[in-house]
Amino acid sequence: MSETAAALEVSGLNHAFGERKVLQGVGFAVRPGDFTVLLGLNGAGKTTLFALITRLFHSNTGKISVYGHDIRREPSLALARMGVVFQQSTLDLDLSVAQNMAYHAALHGMAAGEARKRIDAELGRTGLSSRAKDHARLLSGGQRRRVELARALLHNPGLLLLDEPTVGLDIESRRSLLAHVRALCAERGLGVLWATHLIDEADENSRVIVLHKGVVLADGRVPDVVAASGAKDLRGAFDTLTAATAAAAS
Repeated sequence: MSETAAALEVSGLNHAFGERKVLQGVGFAVRPGDFTVLLGLNGAGKTTLFALITRLFHSNTGKISVYGHDIRREPSLALARMGVVFQQSTLDLDLSVAQNMAYHAALHGMAAGEARKRIDAELGRTGLSSRAKDHARLLSGGQRRRVELARALLHNPGLLLLDEPTVGLDIESRRSLLAHVRALCAERGLGVLWATHLIDEADENSRVIVLHKGVVLADGRVPDVVAASGAKDLRGAFDTLTAATAAAAS
């Protein structure tokens, strides 16, 4: 992918629910081919940020753009460039795997023949071709996540958003899904934003954005974030950063 614009660019983003501030001055960019981990505890604002990027919520401050398309001024063009795996499963458990994916393809205006080709291809990449006719409720948690990922990639997006995608999965399913997404990022040049509260999902090659109580505390490659904090590893850096914020607020 030879894109020059950022896959995702967020600047000056604020959001509140009533008097409660959820995001404060959030800004960062994800480049094509960049695997970025959005790391934060539950309640950090990760899901709210995803809701704003995907237009589930609206914010009057700040700017969000996807490959140069402003999410407020050009929502259709921006949304067409992104694939999303939400924290809560959105599969219809009473439909087959293929039917779930075909419905998504129809929403994106794909012709039936093209949709079938893409469904076959994406299920093949996830090793689930043999489960295409099975009802989604018959799949394991890890298999359902893989179906959601395959579905998110059907329309060939340039940006992939995943909100706590490994919640509820066993260790092996977590590792498998993470490895699969990293490979996709490298092979397709996808810009990936992977939101998690699990520190071990960010390896030494990851870029990490630390979000805490709605504020970005750090943004950089893992070794750089660790070095800047004076800690020995990312867990120590995270603890140092969040402790400093708590001390400043007291």
